[in-house]
Amino acid sequence: MAWWEALFLGILQGLTEFLPVSSSGHLEIGHSLFGTASEENLLFAVVVHAATVLSTICILWKDIVGILKGTLTTVKWIAEKDYLCKIVLSMVPIFVVGMFFKDQVEAFFGNGLILVGICLFVTAALLFLSETLSKRTKKDAHEVRYVDAIIIGLAQAVAVLPGLSRSGTTIATGLLCGVKKESVAQFSFIMVLVPILGQALLDLLKWTQGEIVCTIGLMPLCIGFVSSFVTGCLACKFMLSIVRRQRLIYFAIYCLFAGAFAIGLELLG
Repeated sequence: MAWWEALFLGILQGLTEFLPVSSSGHLEIGHSLFGTASEENLLFAVVVHAATVLSTICILWKDIVGILKGTLTTVKWIAEKDYLCKIVLSMVPIFVVGMFFKDQVEAFFGNGLILVGICLFVTAALLFLSETLSKRTKKDAHEVRYVDAIIIGLAQAVAVLPGLSRSGTTIATGLLCGVKKESVAQFSFIMVLVPILGQALLDLLKWTQGEIVCTIGLMPLCIGFVSSFVTGCLACKFMLSIVRRQRLIYFAIYCLFAGAFAIGLELLG
C-alpha cells in the first residue's frame, strides 16, 4: 500500500466513521479501487478504527470523565452509574456477535461490493425514516432508557455488515425509539468505544503471534492512523451538530448514490 493510498483511506475512515454513511462500506470500495489484499485490509482497518476511537475520546472526554468520576467516587446510585449501566447493556449484542459469529462476519468482507451497495440502501432508508418519524414525535422525546439501550445495541450488532453504517443505524434506531436527538448521538459514539478497542487489541495480539500476516509498511500505517484521527475529530464534532439540527436526509441521499456506485463498480469491474 502506497502512502497516498493510506492517506486517502485514513481520511475516508475518519470522515465516514462518524458520518452516517458506513466507514466499513467505504473502505471496501476504496480497497476495491486500489486493489489491496484482504490481509492488508484487516490490519489497516484495525489501525484506522483505533484512531477514530481515540478521536471520540478527545472530543467527548468531558462526558466520559464525568461518567467515570460519578461512577467511581460514590456508592450511591446516581445518574452517571445509571448511564454507564445502559452503555454496558448496549454492548452485550455486539459482544455476542464478536465472540460467536466473528468468522461469519469477516466472511462478508472482501467478497464483492453487491452486499455493500444493498446495505448502503438500507442505511439510506433508515436515515430517511428516522428523520421523518422523529419530527412527528419531537415533543415526546426522552432520554435513553434501558429498553432503548438494548434496541440500539441490537442495531449496532447488525451494523457490523459492510455498508450498514454503525453511527447511522444506531442514531436512526434511537430516534425511531423516541430518544432525544442530542442524547442518542452521544450515546451512539460512546457505546462503541470498548468494542472497537477490544477488537483492535485482539487483532493486534494475533498479529504479534503471526496469525495475521501483513505486508503494509510502518509508514502507511502511521499515515493512515494520523489522517484518520484528525479527520475523525472534525467529523465527530460535525456529526453532533448535524443530529441536533436533524439534517440526516442529505446523508440518506448520499448513501443511495454510494450504494448505486458500489453495485455499478462490482458489475462493471
